[in-house]
Amino acid sequence: MVSVPKLTPTDVVAALRNPLAFIAGHWTPDPRTVRRAALTALVMSVVIVVTGGAVRLTGSGLGCPTWPECTDGSLTPTTALSYHSAIEFTNRMLTYVLCAAVGWAIIAARSEKPYRRSLTRLGWAQFWIVMGNAILGGIVVLVGLNPYTVAAHFLLATALITVAAVMWQRTREGDGEPRPLVGKAVQQLVWALVAVSLVLIAAGTVVTGAGPHPGDSGEVERIDVSWSGVAELHAVFAWIVVSLTFALWFFLKGVDAPRGPRDRVRDLFLILLGQGVIGYVQYFTHLPTVLVGLHMFGSCLVWIGVLRVLLSLRERAAVATAELPAQSYDAVGASAARAE
Repeated sequence: MVSVPKLTPTDVVAALRNPLAFIAGHWTPDPRTVRRAALTALVMSVVIVVTGGAVRLTGSGLGCPTWPECTDGSLTPTTALSYHSAIEFTNRMLTYVLCAAVGWAIIAARSEKPYRRSLTRLGWAQFWIVMGNAILGGIVVLVGLNPYTVAAHFLLATALITVAAVMWQRTREGDGEPRPLVGKAVQQLVWALVAVSLVLIAAGTVVTGAGPHPGDSGEVERIDVSWSGVAELHAVFAWIVVSLTFALWFFLKGVDAPRGPRDRVRDLFLILLGQGVIGYVQYFTHLPTVLVGLHMFGSCLVWIGVLRVLLSLRERAAVATAELPAQSYDAVGASAARAE
């Protein structure tokens, strides 16, 4: 059994004034714990996208017709509501699980020794994106699933995945100056891949906003464009992403680039192949809900794969010195002691 340290009145005051500094002063996580915390936040950011897609695909977007309550006068679904309310409410509750995962990542990063301010900032960035998207999600409900707000909701979730993926990568490297592993031409090609991938994701939100899954069985506003035409444009951007990835892999092989970037490009290419198969099957089978859900999950994997390619182009060494979180805790403790 591990003994629990006895807390003094000074410790209690310090914990109330600055809980993160207090925890950092009493706990030093293993680097693997920090990496797992960052990975958990990334996984949950993908889960919340997939469950949000399930809400839309089951027509449960207005299962809880108001926000922040589920229905007028009740925070939870009532017996008068249908199963759609349970699906929508479950997705709302998963936001708290996501907050817990992000909170764990923040605490683990704050407590790591030596202290890495960059990791903590990435954790807090996720927290504020989650809060912003929760508010935006409420607006989506209040405006009756306006397709433009739904698209913004998804794009902000993509921003969350971006920050979470960067934090996960940063837990596995140091804080030294980035050293490029490839030449300028490769870097420019990868940035082109990133740009086209962003356009691909944005086009996908338009396909969703114009397509046959409005998110509710009632009258819901749709984007007034040809769904099939936008879907074909979306496919064109997908082929550009695939072509850039294929060209990048051959280019890296030709210049004998390090294994890391080559492996990441190979992984991305395999993800794109799977996503392409799902995309074409769902198109020709008139968008069955299961395949659309898988396609949304695949879009998350594609974007994470693109980010991993980008982040693999450089390496960061550890730095010798850094600010320690315990210093902040000691200062709070000393201040509390003087107050007594």
